[in-house]
Amino acid sequence: MESLSTKETTSKDCNGKSVFENVVRAPDVPVYAVMVAYSKDPSPLKLNLGIGVYRTEDGKPHVLNVVRRAEKLLLDDKSATKEYLPITGMAEFNKLSAQLVFGADSPAIKENRVTTVQCLAGCGSLRTGADFLAKHYHQHTVYLSQPTYGNHPNFFLAAGLTLKTYRYYDPTTRGLDFQGMLEDLGSAPSGAIVLFQSCSHNPTGVDPNLEQWEQIRQLMRSKGLLPFFDNAYQGIVSGSLDMDAQSVRMFVTDGGECLVAQSYSKIMGLYGERVGALSIVCKTADVASRVESQLKLVIRPMYSNPPIHGAAIVTAILKDREMFDEWTVELKAMVNRIIDLRKQLYDALCDRGTPGDWSHIVKQVGMYAFSGLNAEQVGFITKEYHIYMSSDGRINMAGLSAKTVPYLADAIYSAVTRIL
Repeated sequence: MESLSTKETTSKDCNGKSVFENVVRAPDVPVYAVMVAYSKDPSPLKLNLGIGVYRTEDGKPHVLNVVRRAEKLLLDDKSATKEYLPITGMAEFNKLSAQLVFGADSPAIKENRVTTVQCLAGCGSLRTGADFLAKHYHQHTVYLSQPTYGNHPNFFLAAGLTLKTYRYYDPTTRGLDFQGMLEDLGSAPSGAIVLFQSCSHNPTGVDPNLEQWEQIRQLMRSKGLLPFFDNAYQGIVSGSLDMDAQSVRMFVTDGGECLVAQSYSKIMGLYGERVGALSIVCKTADVASRVESQLKLVIRPMYSNPPIHGAAIVTAILKDREMFDEWTVELKAMVNRIIDLRKQLYDALCDRGTPGDWSHIVKQVGMYAFSGLNAEQVGFITKEYHIYMSSDGRINMAGLSAKTVPYLADAIYSAVTRIL
């Protein structure tokens, strides 16, 4: 029987201050703060160009037909279960994911020098890689492009790694600061980790060309730097899965080592399924096997093993030639529409006589346009036109439509003519 003194103590504890009283309120995550503000805006004209998701011409979420087809097959498969996956995930998914990014005929795959583990989308893949490097790699300095995806620093800081930046975007040309990039990487200490985005750079929409990638590769190898690729948009730039993987494949065919984080959020529209993979290319099959054994120990205390449904969708599509082809056709149609929206926005800005050179809108690639709008101009556009985007001026081109392009052009014209 509980004593009176125990009851009194419990009562005092419950009525007193919280044991979490000293917890301070964290700042809002910018991209999600934009989502919340957008959702609360009652304006019928509101437009969300913040978070990077693909929308239909009607502004609705887009589920690929091939994904619906794959899900129906999974639903009809009476042999399917909901058992736990292994720590490393679905074996067939891992095999097919490695082939997608490295190529089915990759020597690294044939020689068993690649270890691939299923992770929680691109973010989970990057965080898993960061934790592995913190525990098992001698150099703890990571170089990120300036600017980069807002969540990139978090993965590496959370793992206890040190961050530095390399020049990437030139605000004057609104293109690549290639010389600055080479200079900064050239001065990096031997063994430093360098995070690249393989294509469709977020937030700038600016990618090196193949000749520039080759110069980067030579510099990286001569300096003994370790490349870590964030491969979230394979196929989104050119519409070709092979073409958009060329930057990664350059660093694999030379026999060197690298890490690659993959995501199926954008390229299959599986945002909420959280499907991705981390691959580490090693010098030998024996090293790859030992690396995999340690990746298991990184994953086990984090989430133990990954979810099954999203990986099953991806696997069903990648292993079936007809469905794979259907996916590539749908992906290409998405890419062509984004390219066309760039042209429409550029033409609309020119037709209005918008001050400045807006050719970067069509020169940049992938999902995003780094508009060049400053934070004050973005704030004006949000307040006066109910158009929401990142404060750095990044526009999600895949969130536009032929109907909303003129409205955005009007807003940009108004902002740049009223606010310098």
